[in-house]
Amino acid sequence: MGKVYLTGAGPGDIELLTIKALKVVQKADVIIYDRLANPEILKEAKDRCEFVFVGKEDSHHTLPQEEINEVIYQNALKHEVVVRLKGGDPFVFGRGGEEGIYLKERNIEFEFIPGITSAVAVPEYAGIPVTHRGVTVSFRVVTGHENPKKGKSQIPWENYKSDDTIIFLMGLHRLEFITKKLIEIGKPKDYPVAVISRGTTKDEKTVIGTLSDIYEKAKDLPTPALIVVGEVVKLHDKLSWWEK
Repeated sequence: MGKVYLTGAGPGDIELLTIKALKVVQKADVIIYDRLANPEILKEAKDRCEFVFVGKEDSHHTLPQEEINEVIYQNALKHEVVVRLKGGDPFVFGRGGEEGIYLKERNIEFEFIPGITSAVAVPEYAGIPVTHRGVTVSFRVVTGHENPKKGKSQIPWENYKSDDTIIFLMGLHRLEFITKKLIEIGKPKDYPVAVISRGTTKDEKTVIGTLSDIYEKAKDLPTPALIVVGEVVKLHDKLSWWEK
């Protein structure tokens, strides 16, 4: 019976992988990875390391989380060092907590290795600080993937009337809904918004707009994409560096 390392792969740029994450990747007997983990990381693995893909690819659906949990568990029964490589950070909409609980209930030893979250790193590569003195002193990170049709929404939209920076992860396909909802609660139609596609990679592209026009401007961007709402978006012109 082995040990599982629930590991954050960072936001995309392979150089943002932490030293600790790199060390476990290099000693792993098997790496279970998702679509958002940079595949270049797998080249750091030792010879004869096994790779198990559990993410979405082309028209195939992502494995249900329950099946991913079982894949991790079964590999822990066969291998000494199991790395579950997840894009960003395991605890920021990475479902790392669910995987940890599943292993705990089956007496499998595990460890969490934090990763740099895209919620901060992607705006930073686009020259958009999530906080800035004199502009905003706080930020919120919100899932853009929630489907209210499956039940009551957990997103407290009425709380978003403040000038906090709001970062929506995985929300491009719901961009129109998000912008309409923010206008509905009282945000000005000309409130600044940025959509950043494939952040921290060589293919990064940032589109700047407002709540009223960002959907038309950014709807065709490739995923993964992140949405930033707030006055800090106006700093992009002054601080943009990566895309240049």
